[in-house]
Amino acid sequence: MSTAPPETHCMLLFKTGILALLLEAGVALGAAVAAPTVTLDSGTFIGVAGTNTQSFLGIPFAEPPVGDLRFRLPVANAPYTGTFEATAMGPGCPQQAIQLPILTGLPQEVIDDVANSIFGTIFPSAEDCLTLNVIRPSTATATSKLPVVAWIFGGGFELGSPAMYDGTTIVQRSIALGEPVIYVAMNYRLAAFGFLASAEVRAAGVGNLGLQDQRQALRWIQQYISAFGGDPTKVTIWGESAGAISVALQMLANGGNTEGLYRAAFMESGSPIPVGPIENGQKYYDQIVAQVGCSGASDTLECLRTVPFDALVAAQNETPSIFAYQSLVLAWLPRADGTFLSDNPQRLVQQGLVAKVPFVTGDCDDEGTLFSLSTLNITTDAEFLTYIKTFWVPEATTALETELNTLYPSDILDGSPFNTGILNAITPQFKRIAAFQGDAVFQAPRRFFQQSLSGKQNQWAFLSQREKAIPILGSFHATDILNVYFDGELTDYLINFATNLNPNGKTVPNWPAYTTASPNMMTFLDGLIPTTITQDTYRAAGMAFLTNFTLEFPV
Repeated sequence: MSTAPPETHCMLLFKTGILALLLEAGVALGAAVAAPTVTLDSGTFIGVAGTNTQSFLGIPFAEPPVGDLRFRLPVANAPYTGTFEATAMGPGCPQQAIQLPILTGLPQEVIDDVANSIFGTIFPSAEDCLTLNVIRPSTATATSKLPVVAWIFGGGFELGSPAMYDGTTIVQRSIALGEPVIYVAMNYRLAAFGFLASAEVRAAGVGNLGLQDQRQALRWIQQYISAFGGDPTKVTIWGESAGAISVALQMLANGGNTEGLYRAAFMESGSPIPVGPIENGQKYYDQIVAQVGCSGASDTLECLRTVPFDALVAAQNETPSIFAYQSLVLAWLPRADGTFLSDNPQRLVQQGLVAKVPFVTGDCDDEGTLFSLSTLNITTDAEFLTYIKTFWVPEATTALETELNTLYPSDILDGSPFNTGILNAITPQFKRIAAFQGDAVFQAPRRFFQQSLSGKQNQWAFLSQREKAIPILGSFHATDILNVYFDGELTDYLINFATNLNPNGKTVPNWPAYTTASPNMMTFLDGLIPTTITQDTYRAAGMAFLTNFTLEFPV
């Protein structure tokens, strides 16, 4: 289990990418061995041999979404022929430029040490990006029928790449446990390229293309994973942040019909989010159309397909990013498009249109702190309420504002980082805004999801309260990644779950299931006692309020 000091943990997030880049470069850590191969259709893929794993990188799972295929549903790859060097990860999909807040003093030190190491790493990107990576035990054969974990990376639907994570750690740990699994990590289109939203997009049936890309990658797994030694009937979809939200939305797609693509789901910091119809993104669509000169076109969507790539990226980068002032009210994110998502996600949960598969889900304690550094100029109660009404709930009534003011007060003792007393109050409103954002986007949607599905399918919940000593941020968003990619308890729980549809196993503490009657949460702690079981009853009134108002006023 990880016991490194907080400052080391911050850098570990960055080192994940370095490890992946070493793998990408074909660096082998053991004695030289023959390069592994696998045959798909009439194509031969040459991979990279590790110590006890084999990696096949940069495999295209769909036709390049370029030219006339830009802003269209993914098209399955043609049957493979010839020989492919699968020794380097493909480029990430086009990223949205991230502008981190410019701060001073300790907040700036935190940004430099933490946020830059997570969001400041730049990975190569290109419009031709729909590839995936497969990592398997070196002993796997076409008859092994191993469980599969299909990883969907996070990044606010604006940035990210499979290159941020080294899946060999997961596979190697599974080998050590005697429960070998195969790891698959997929790319998907991001920002405007993957989540263009407008009436025009709905009419064309091309909403949520990033989610559609993920779905196509899952279809690819069904068709080809057996050649690597995987069992297509034993796929667990797994993600963090935007990746976890993606997993949850895959559970809602097609009325909850899995199409046999997966049998279980594992979510870290992400649930069905409180978003509304795809037309809620119209202003960003119109902004890009105007900036690239397509406003006068009879078919603006068709015009966007002809715009030079660099011009489209530049226009995309003029829209608000995840660290803009409006923060988690994202410009680019999944919305109800009438095709992939037939209704607002939380309404689909209410209607019971959810895949009936076992799942694990959880959050970090202080999900909102990282995303509240862009609002430090808000220092009064009036400014807080103006911010909420401007970006979150323009339709807010005075009564709603009053209740919000009561349930999420400016008292720093109630704010996030939670349970840190008078510490971390870098402005009079920072801890309050962090509490509101963390609960509205992460904690309340998770609780609503779990309570809605209680008694309908097996589920487990967790809460990560580790890294509380990190100044200002506490147990901030993404710190739980350390617990799964660096041989923590979550690594074993994930592998057990993918293998047995139950996270419990001989190497980890018992994790009781979650029900409304017994809302058990595996809680990860700092200190000598690393885990405990707590109850999902904290901030009950506040989260119930947030759920009700986001159901009424989705973003």
